[in-house]
Parts: sequence; structure tokens; C-alpha cells
Amino acid sequence: MILILLILVPLAGGLVAWLLGRRAGGAARWTALAALTVDAALVLGLWAQGGGGAAGGTWLAEVRQPWIPQLGVSFLLALDGLSLLLVALTVFLGLVAVLASWSEIREREGFFYFNLLWTLAGIVGVFAALDLFLFYFFWELMLVPMYFLIAIWGHERRIYAAMKFFVFTQASGLLMLLAILALYFLHGRDSGVYTFDYTLLVGAPLAGPAGALVMWGFLAAFLVKLPALPVHSWLPDAHSQAPTAGSVVLAGLLLKTGAYGLLRFVLPLFPGPAADLAPAMLLLGAAGVIYGALLAFAQTDLKRLVAYTSVSHMGFVLMGAFAFSPLAMQGAVLQIICHGISTGALFVLAGMLYERMHTRDITRMGGLWHIMPRIGAAAMLFAMASLGLPGLGNFLGEFLVLMGAYQSSATITVVASLGLVAATVYSLWLLQRAFFGRNEAGWRLPDMGAREAAALAALAVAIVWLGVYPQPVLDTAAPALERVQQTAAPHDRVGSLRVPGRP
Repeated sequence: MILILLILVPLAGGLVAWLLGRRAGGAARWTALAALTVDAALVLGLWAQGGGGAAGGTWLAEVRQPWIPQLGVSFLLALDGLSLLLVALTVFLGLVAVLASWSEIREREGFFYFNLLWTLAGIVGVFAALDLFLFYFFWELMLVPMYFLIAIWGHERRIYAAMKFFVFTQASGLLMLLAILALYFLHGRDSGVYTFDYTLLVGAPLAGPAGALVMWGFLAAFLVKLPALPVHSWLPDAHSQAPTAGSVVLAGLLLKTGAYGLLRFVLPLFPGPAADLAPAMLLLGAAGVIYGALLAFAQTDLKRLVAYTSVSHMGFVLMGAFAFSPLAMQGAVLQIICHGISTGALFVLAGMLYERMHTRDITRMGGLWHIMPRIGAAAMLFAMASLGLPGLGNFLGEFLVLMGAYQSSATITVVASLGLVAATVYSLWLLQRAFFGRNEAGWRLPDMGAREAAALAALAVAIVWLGVYPQPVLDTAAPALERVQQTAAPHDRVGSLRVPGRP
């Protein structure tokens, strides 16, 4: 029941928060916090039971029940090391999002936490579902409440941003639905078994023109959500207009569903077409790294700047997935987690500044370090993580991706590495313009409180731990990544994801 509880607890918590929020907003906040705390305990229990599972292909936890047997639809949930890490990230950032919204959200609080918890439940379902019909159900479930989070509690252009987010994600999701149906019928025609079961479909991957065409349906949804060039334009608008919790969930979690889809579905289900497409995807990833970094430097809106850094950082994930290298795949997973933590923290800081200053315009800031030293110190730590400073988690993720991608294309890897230089420029420019220099506007603002400090301290500990000792995370993901590598990579590129000297 633990997998079902991971989804049911936030669903039920959201309903209770909505009902209690009609009478007292504080009750809604505490209900959301309690629901995610229960989920955190469940995740820790799963991790303690067995980490990433066996390398031979077993799942750490699995639930399989018939749902619509006439159509080959089952209620199939399972977790391995990869999905366990992402579920843990979901719950962790969900707790941070609740704490970040504690004083920001004062209107319709119950409905706000309802939408937040249901979005998180949908994300957990995406990471756990192994029936493609069920996967698509959760994929759609997480979109609608996120639309309401932006449209109701966002900033001045929130309706435009929410509509743009919904159109991009819904249109690409419909293409994925068509691809799922095509895969269902093509597999049934070839094998006589009509099923949406991932474990059966991955054993008989499609090849040739049909496989390539179906793969593009999946790619459409996952590249939009990642986001990759040129389907990224919804992201800066959604980030800049969303409330703080919405930005944290968007950057830290929704983007990761696209990365997860590439690793879980595209590479194992379509190994031949994916290998043929790998050079183009490497080039697209490198272009995203450079483009996102350059656009970030051009922004004066703090949240748009951080949004464009996401385009840059997720370019590394795209490269890591299609490099077909064990090192690059490890780096992609580490980058997924570290980007969620560091960028989530930057959006929390942006929300804290907006709550105090009522502006996101960097040109109106300056000298904030002297009046808010704790916020300034936190901003420096996470800006350094964003630029890839050694000793922090982002550096290891990007370094592993570049090392692995170099084996596939030295030229593209060298070009992508220039994004690290651009990241240094925009990160240092942000710190200099906002926190140093002269306080020309005469700001007199309170520094962070205990609740805000607790949330940022947890994020800081996580990003430093991943930079200093990432081995538990890598070991947890290793069996799952080995399975992806064995099913997806050309035979001459299959290697061990185990660290030398370790069993």
C-alpha cells in the first residue's frame, strides 16, 4: 500500500486543506505540511528498505491490479532507484513550497493548498506509473491544478502566462497520447498482446519508420516539458508570473518529468530511433545550454533570469540522456536533482525579495547585503551552485555530463562547456547588481525569519551534501540506469555504472 499512499495522502490532504481553509487559512497550511510530512516518512521508509533495488531488474516496490482488463489497462505502480530519487525530490521541494507560501498566500488559502497538493500527487504518479494509460492520466492530472496556481495567485500577467503554459503542455500531451495509442496497436499487431504495460512494451521495442514516428510523439511532450529549444518560450512567462510555490514546483519538479520521460520511456522503448537521433539531440542540448545562459544575462526581471538558467541547465540533462554514456547518464540524474534544489532555492529567494520589495526589477535593487545579510549569504551560495562552483552539487552533474558527452562528440561538448563561462557571468552580475554596490533606493527591509531560514537551510545542506558526497544518490540510481543503458545504448557503448571498487 505504500505506493498508493504516496499518492493518496496528498490527494486527501488537498481536499481536507480546501475544506478547512474555508474557515481558517492557518488550518490549510498546517494540513498541507502534515500531508507532505507523512509522504516524507513513507519515502524514507522505502529508501531504508533497499535503496535502488537489485541490478537484475527487480523493483523496490510494485503494485499491480487489473483496471480495465478488456483494454489491457492495469493499475501498475513501481519504484526503482531513479523514480525513488525523484519522488523524494518531489516531497522535499513540496515541503519547501508550503513553507515559502506560509505568509505569501492570504486569499483562498484552502483552494491554493488543494491545487498545490494535487499537483504534487500528479507528479508522484508520473514518476511511479508504469502503465502508459495510467502514466498519461497522472501527466494530465498535474497540469490542471498548476494552471490554477498560476492563473489565480500569479502576478499581473498571470492569465496570459497560465494559458500559454496550458496550451504548450496540453498540445504536446495530446501528441503523446496519440503515440501511446499507436504503440498499443502496433505492439498488439506484432505480438498479439494489446497492453499498456511498460514492462511488456520495453521487451519488444519498435524500430524503423513506425518506431521513429511514435517516438516523436513522446519526444514532443517531454521536450516541451524539459524544456528544450525551440519549445521553451512558455517557461519564462510561467515562472515570472507564478507565485513562489508555483515557480518552485515548475522549476524543481515539472521540468523533471520531461527529463524522466526521456530516460524511462524514450530511450528504452525506442533504442534504434533514439540512437539515430542522438547527434541532433546533443546539438540541441548544447544550443539550449548557450542560449539559456545568454538570455539569462539579458534579463532585468529576477524571476525571468532564473527561468532562463533552467533552460540552460536542462540542456545538460538532454545531452546526458542522449550521449549513451554511463558517466553522462549519471551526470544527468545528478543534474536533475541539483538543479531542482538550487533553482528552487533561487525562486524562494526571489519570492522573499518580492514580498518585501514588491518588485522583481534587478535594476531597482542594490546594496541589499548590508541590510539583509542572511538573504545575501543564501543568494551567494545558490548563485555559486548555479554557476557550477566545485564543492556544490551542480558542478558534479555538469562535469559528469561533459565527460560522458565528450566520448560522443568532442566539438559539441566544447561548445556546451562555454555555457559554464556564461553562467559565471550572469550569476556574478546578479549578485553584484542586487546585493552589492550602493543602496540608492534607500531600502530598509527585514532579513529572513526563522521559517524562511529553515527552508533555505535544508536546501543548502542538500546542495552541499550532493557536492561533497553524492555517492549514495549515484548508487541508488545505478541499477535503474544500468537497465536503461543496456536496453537503449549501442552494444559498443554499454559500460558499468558501478564505481570501481564498489560491489
